[in-house]
Amino acid sequence: MNATATASRLAPLRAALLMFGSAMAFGLMAIAIRYATAYVPTQEVAFFRNAFGLLALLPMLLRPGHAPLRTQQLPRYLVRSAIGLASMLCAFWALGHLPLSQAISLSYSTPLFVTIAAVLWLGETVRARRWAAVIAGFIGVLVIVRPGSHGFQAGSLIAVAAAMLSALVSIQIKQLTRIDGPDTVVLYTYVFWVPLSLVPALFVWTWPTGIAWLWLVATGVLGTVGQLLWTRALRLGELSALTPISFTQLPLVVALGWLLFDEPLDRWTLLGAAIILAANAYIAHREAVLARRTPPKAP
Repeated sequence: MNATATASRLAPLRAALLMFGSAMAFGLMAIAIRYATAYVPTQEVAFFRNAFGLLALLPMLLRPGHAPLRTQQLPRYLVRSAIGLASMLCAFWALGHLPLSQAISLSYSTPLFVTIAAVLWLGETVRARRWAAVIAGFIGVLVIVRPGSHGFQAGSLIAVAAAMLSALVSIQIKQLTRIDGPDTVVLYTYVFWVPLSLVPALFVWTWPTGIAWLWLVATGVLGTVGQLLWTRALRLGELSALTPISFTQLPLVVALGWLLFDEPLDRWTLLGAAIILAANAYIAHREAVLARRTPPKAP
């Protein structure tokens, strides 16, 4: 068996391991964000996450022999980065102020909003079975948020807003990657994120001290590592197979939230998360099936 055939056979395993590593990195980043927000405001955590993330990214993307990363889509990157920053601020606030299991579970509603945005923005066709999965996913969101009940927290709507804005970012990334490679998209996003996130941080600036620096560096490094592993996993494997692996972030965060912050395991959050994750897995499966049925475009 030649090296090419061996690499092809091992590609799904490598993709699975990369996706698992990505899920773990993002899960640990959520813990670092929770700790960091105890020392500095959310806006400042977002700035340092981006600044340290860019520092971690540059040696990998600007190493000798790496192709220059050029783009002709700078205005699009500015819009994508501004919306992404709004999503980040909402998500970081949720991680700092809501139970971690609830914040992470609601973040998984992003693919539901992506499906809707793809119809409205990209003109994609979504048929009955995927719409049913979207509706089921939103039922899961309602189970977690529980509007009108004693367990309702208005802050949970900020986590939902983060998911909605993240969906718009996902659509923009689809458009950007039609022209630019994934490394280019990641680099220019960070290049815009750093100055954009500095502006709101300056209004609430507090100099970090002591161990706060550790958590701020961890948010940047873990976020960058998770992003890079995620893009490489999707390059090697199918989204339908990798999506369930990405859900391993949730049990990690739930377990650490219980161990480190004494957060109780809420049955409504777990039930709603199960519904959302099942809906996401089905949506990813249907997208993969339809992609295989679509004939390739003529060169």
